[in-house]
Amino acid sequence: MHAMQYEFTLPADYDMGIVRSRVARVGHLLDDWDGLGVKTYLMRERGVNGSPVNQYGPFYLWNTLEGMNRFLWGGAFQGPVDDFGRPAVRQWTGLAFEEGAASAAAPAFAVRRRQPVPNGVELASFMADAVEETGQLAADGAVLAAAAVDTHAWELVHFSLWEQGLWEQGLWEHDAPKADGDLFEVLHLSAPGRDRLAHGRQW
Repeated sequence: MHAMQYEFTLPADYDMGIVRSRVARVGHLLDDWDGLGVKTYLMRERGVNGSPVNQYGPFYLWNTLEGMNRFLWGGAFQGPVDDFGRPAVRQWTGLAFEEGAASAAAPAFAVRRRQPVPNGVELASFMADAVEETGQLAADGAVLAAAAVDTHAWELVHFSLWEQGLWEQGLWEHDAPKADGDLFEVLHLSAPGRDRLAHGRQW
């Protein structure tokens, strides 16, 4: 498994309806992409659910590097680049993946937490703890949960999807996910290879 995300931080007065319309128009294009496990089309809106920014930030879990490279270099990635500019593309090597207690539900929001891997820690133990947290998020009611690491920046990312709950009523804080991090709304989920993502620890 390979995790990937890029973010477009947009002006404070940007009409986020443009992002919603764009995803509604093109989101289906990766619904059958070979090599893709999961793509979540994610959005944060300034002033909503504590977000300080307007941001569009798709997050991917890839089954194959070939599928990821075909997306990046085969033309599909040129679309968001043309619309929003060329972003930095973060990549992390997979540590763990688990289907959650709510795996059959449609995700309404995602939680992403990035954290440094501190100097001086025992790496095997630190990564084992990340695997354990992934399993705990899955057991706590996530749709799915994953962890991955960037060994250049020494950054760990936890990513989890959560079901509708009270989202439509604007009361998500009373049914909040049991995860810390940045909260994103899920606009669309493409999951052609979700059933082929390896479960558990990735080594």
